[in-house]
Order: sequence, then C-alpha cells, then structure tokens
Amino acid sequence: MKFGHFDDARKEYVITTPRTPLPWINYLGSEDFFSLVSNTAGGYSFYRDAKLLRLTRYRYNSAPADGEGHRFYIRDGACRHGLGYTILEGEKNGVSAAQELFVPTGDACELDRLTLKNKTDAVKELDVFSYVEFCLWDAIDDSSNFQRNFSTGE
Repeated sequence: MKFGHFDDARKEYVITTPRTPLPWINYLGSEDFFSLVSNTAGGYSFYRDAKLLRLTRYRYNSAPADGEGHRFYIRDGACRHGLGYTILEGEKNGVSAAQELFVPTGDACELDRLTLKNKTDAVKELDVFSYVEFCLWDAIDDSSNFQRNFSTGE
C-alpha cells in the first residue's frame, strides 16, 4: 500500500493518507527543546529529557492511538514532513488550513503557524481553538498516576 511520496523539489515526504500502519514521526528540535510530530498531528514535546522533562502528554497505549499532540480542531488533508519542520494541511467547506510546526535553533520552544484561507465567495466567521495537554514533567508517573497529575494541575 502506498502512503505517500517524496517531493524532491521541496525535499519533503508527503503523506497522503492517515491510515499508515503506525504513526509516522518527524523529530523537530534544537539544543534543549524537542517535539515529535506524527502524520495525524499526534506527538509530544520535551525539554532536554523525554522521560523526566516531558512537557506535553502522550499515551503510547491509548485508544484511539496517537490521540494527544499538536492540535487545532481542523482536520482533513495531508501531512508533509520536511527537515526540521512538519506541515499539516486540510480543507473543508471551502476553507483550507495549513499548520506549520518547527523548533527554532537557539530557543527552547516550538512555534506553530496556522494559515486559514476562505476559497469561497461567502463571508465566513471561523472560531479556532488550540489544544495542549500538559504532562507535568515525569512521563512514567504521568501515565500511571492520573490523580496526582489532576491535583497538581489544579
């Protein structure tokens, strides 16, 4: 089964279906900060240590798989993994969306750029909601002790 293709001009791998056997991950990072982004926008971020300094939650055995991660609630399209960045694209009801994720050199952060385009003649009013689920550092404790994390988060 074909899941995508290489775009030689852009130096990207373009994933054309979300039905890959497992999440296909792109690793984004700089000196201290790293993000892993899958073809379905799942993944997580961490500072220096993926186990002990996890920033966002990722449940490896969750159902459905690859549910947490980098989310804006808009989805219908392709994923492009490039060298040091990922672009998620989609279109619905005449509105196209492109989310670009990357980690800049020299900064411990992830930057996300969301571009929306109305491809119709109708005036549209859109609401966009971002989503992040924090891990509170220790990935092992986060996946096994929800009550402590709930209390800490409050």
